[in-house]
Amino acid sequence: MPVSPCIIVLIGHMGAGKTTLGRKLAQVLGTKFIDLDAEIEKAAGCSIAEIFSKHGEAHFREGEHKVISRLMKEEACVLATGGGAWMDKRTRDLIRKTPHACTIWLHVPLTTLHARLTHSRAKRPLLREGNLHDTLKHLATKRHPLYAQADIVITFGDETVDEAVKKLTTALESVNPVQKVAVTLPSHHYEVIIGPNLLKKAAFYIRPHLKNKHAIIITDSNVAELHLATARDSFAESEIRLDVICVSPGEESKSFSTYQRVMEDVLALGIERGTTIIALGGGVVGDLAGFVAATAMRGINFIQIPTTLLSQVDSSVGGKTGINTKAGKNLVGAFWQPQIVLADISTLKTLPRRQLIAGYAEILKAGLISDPELFSWCEINGADLLDGNTAILTEAVKRACSFKAQIVCADEREQAHQGGRALLNLGHSFAHALEAEFHYDGRLLHGEAVSIGLHLALSLSVKMGLAQKDDLKRLDSHLKTLAMPSKISELPATLSAKTLLNHMAHDKKMRDGKLSFILLHGIGQAFTCRDVDQTLVRELYLEEGCVD
Repeated sequence: MPVSPCIIVLIGHMGAGKTTLGRKLAQVLGTKFIDLDAEIEKAAGCSIAEIFSKHGEAHFREGEHKVISRLMKEEACVLATGGGAWMDKRTRDLIRKTPHACTIWLHVPLTTLHARLTHSRAKRPLLREGNLHDTLKHLATKRHPLYAQADIVITFGDETVDEAVKKLTTALESVNPVQKVAVTLPSHHYEVIIGPNLLKKAAFYIRPHLKNKHAIIITDSNVAELHLATARDSFAESEIRLDVICVSPGEESKSFSTYQRVMEDVLALGIERGTTIIALGGGVVGDLAGFVAATAMRGINFIQIPTTLLSQVDSSVGGKTGINTKAGKNLVGAFWQPQIVLADISTLKTLPRRQLIAGYAEILKAGLISDPELFSWCEINGADLLDGNTAILTEAVKRACSFKAQIVCADEREQAHQGGRALLNLGHSFAHALEAEFHYDGRLLHGEAVSIGLHLALSLSVKMGLAQKDDLKRLDSHLKTLAMPSKISELPATLSAKTLLNHMAHDKKMRDGKLSFILLHGIGQAFTCRDVDQTLVRELYLEEGCVD
């Protein structure tokens, strides 16, 4: 059953059975049943037909909206609405923004509706005139695209009441409620919204954050093919001008040349300070689009819709944006926080397992840094997560984002002398060196490099006598169980310890000429260390399979 308390809102045509099924469903769930039409008649002191006759449909819809506004303050109930209630945009938006409301469209074929309504049309103001079939067909053409935006759509035919209610309860059991993580900084606040099918409702979440009626989606060609149509369709009702700029997929798009081309395209679209940049894609798109937003007109609004597990749990939260240079990764960029982040778990279904593994490494990293409970949770649930379990993925993204938000809020710009946001770089000094050696060409994903980097960071900690070998065995065992990369010797090339150390020397985490490492006293006990003998790092590389 859905998380309680919950308002279950039944929508659909007149004659769909909303009142009959709603009353029975409320009994099964042990909650209150409310019939919207009955509430309206009680408030108005007359029948629906009389309201239409005396005051017209517009007056009726206004009263209907007021009654629904009151009912949305209920803790829990089953609410059967009239056939036209969902057509009112204000009412749709009101129900959608109610966190504990779940909408269900009772979809009934027109032939069935015609048979049910033939003898009762005189009581229904909208059906009194004209041919009943033609009227129902006209209403279906107008209403079905909006009904289809419900959280759940169920088609009914000739089921008994008990059979229909069984279909309803079964559908409700599969509902995954939306989760929210607040990111509250000294000068900015935003939310990370997490759950399935958010892209279908992107416009609902995004519109309140638009300063004007112009937004630009920046995406890559792979993501555009999979998800762009869904995102654009969500804006179909709005008057928002939605432009699209597409880049090539892959790390190579985080470059000066792509940044310049995208910026020229953005400016050519006639942007204003109220224009909003929307990043639809993985970490590369998010970093690039965020940097464009941070620098266009010295800063315009930015929204993140991350479509990979890695970007949902890491790069979309915290406001780091930027591009790569020949000297190293992310060396040119800006801190630019988004207005909102939509982490649609459904987009992860299109990812190959390799991409899920890359994202999972960042979740595991969070547990290693300072959340041993999360690490233990990963040991129990990691396999199900990589198998695409929606509930587990939702929980994982929520946990990882909550962890990162806590650290970012305490040290937004990574200025703490010890600990702070720098801890999020656990494994990254090694990972960035490995990525640079593979030229960001896709042979080694960022998350895969982080997976190896986590092993190396804990190995170095053990080598320095800071952590116990049992902790390293525990980490390596978990990585091996899930077939995640952990050793340099597993990579498809022989690497040079000297070259990797040279890459590390160009890392942006250098301080006074010394590389800052994040090391571990144990699982959940990360700390900043700026006194690491480079000879030890070289020895570790050689032990891990590098040549001198």
